[in-house]
Amino acid sequence: MQLNWKIPAIALMVLFVGCSKENNNMSGELVIEDLVVGEGAEVKQYDIVNVNYTGKLTNGNVFDSSLNPGRSPFRFTVGAGQVIKGWDDGLIGMKVGGKRKLTIPPSMGYGNRNMGAIPPNSTLIFEIDLLSIE
Repeated sequence: MQLNWKIPAIALMVLFVGCSKENNNMSGELVIEDLVVGEGAEVKQYDIVNVNYTGKLTNGNVFDSSLNPGRSPFRFTVGAGQVIKGWDDGLIGMKVGGKRKLTIPPSMGYGNRNMGAIPPNSTLIFEIDLLSIE
């Protein structure tokens, strides 16, 4: 009977260690979370948008931000391949004035490429403010 508590404890430790892997989005899917739902126009494929963003690794390290001193909002065409696939897919349906958190698996980010501050096979977390649609 003394060993009964050890099996659940070991299972919990395996689950905790497995889920804490730095660069792994276990589902392999794009996760979209609206932190603030905007009230303006909605992003469609091939819209030109202006956004502010901050990109982090799963350990919380910031690797890029348009909010850094001397930077400006980022302008791009959604769906034109100018950004990673996680952004192209993750901004569709977002409304102007909204703030969205995207958790992007490696397959929709930079994959196995080493991107300097972004290690290969990294899950990326972006908080994006949609400022305008042109």
